Amino acid sequence: MAEECIFCRIAAGEVPSDIVYQDEDFLAFRDISPQAPTHVLIIPKAHITSSAELTEGQEGLVGRLIIVAKNLAEKEGIAKRGYRLLINCGADGGQVVPHLHLHLIGGRRLDDRLG
Repeated sequence: MAEECIFCRIAAGEVPSDIVYQDEDFLAFRDISPQAPTHVLIIPKAHITSSAELTEGQEGLVGRLIIVAKNLAEKEGIAKRGYRLLINCGADGGQVVPHLHLHLIGGRRLDDRLG
């Protein structure tokens, strides 16, 4: 756990959140500033700063991250109409929290703009 990382603190149960899923490796919770009716953040519980930090040995982790998102889209009732998966990387890429996280966004028609 990175001591100053808000997502690590959420994963450790130190900061309250609206958790919608968790297992041994991942935690998913509702975004506090949702951009659509469904806006869930999915994080690995282990601290990884960004997608730029991923190694070739972590393909399985990334694949499971996508599968968790797909399953949550089904659970949230947005899978049939469609949804967006988004990973921001670094400050210029729009990453605000330095902990790898995947946005699951849906529940309304999303425009062509990213984010």
